[in-house]
Amino acid sequence: MNRCGGLAEAYRRGVHVAEHEGSARKTMKIKVIIADDNSFIREGMKIILSTYDEIEVLATVEDGRQAADYCGAHDVDIALLDIRMPNMNGVEAAKLISGGTRTQPLILTTFDDDEYILAAIRNGAKGYLLKNTEPERIRGAIKSVFYGNIVMQDVVLDKIKSNLIENKEPEPKIDESLFTERELGIMALIARGLSNKEIAKELYISEGTIANYISSILAKTGLDHRTQIAIYYLTGKSKLTEES
Repeated sequence: MNRCGGLAEAYRRGVHVAEHEGSARKTMKIKVIIADDNSFIREGMKIILSTYDEIEVLATVEDGRQAADYCGAHDVDIALLDIRMPNMNGVEAAKLISGGTRTQPLILTTFDDDEYILAAIRNGAKGYLLKNTEPERIRGAIKSVFYGNIVMQDVVLDKIKSNLIENKEPEPKIDESLFTERELGIMALIARGLSNKEIAKELYISEGTIANYISSILAKTGLDHRTQIAIYYLTGKSKLTEES
């Protein structure tokens, strides 16, 4: 084979491989399980999610223990978990699943109590959605968590902020070595819901200085705004997606 013929053959093979890889990516599905003690809800959610080409529902289970066991034995991308379930609730399941498998827990529940939201986040949940969320948003949340983001509805973020304002400074979940002592202090106050003006008053420095510190924090974390700093401080995750 001459040189031109060899190049043509290599090109043909390269195109074939690229087409094959592209086809494989297109057919790749996000593997999901659904855990809910209400059979009507879990089977209904299975029907809805199964209409999306990129999602494959592997199984539906009745409680958190079954969800954790299934994720431990199978290759699961996302575990949709209700909060209140018999034998093991969604928070406990999220902790086991996130700690012992590669599966990403995503809470989908009717309960928007502050204690559930914060407990779920602190125990490994990568998102918290309410069941009245539109199917397309649930679909988007599953994809977002699959690609490494944290997903919160606005109403959930508002509840987190309100809770932090009323409670003591939360324990950070971040690598503190990345930040100065002053930056850590400011992040803690942001997580409690304080404004720049309130933080300046608390630390006896100017609002302009606070703004400079916040800019530094955003640059180090890749975040976009203050709300994300609060979630990052609590979870240690720098990727977050907000759902309206």
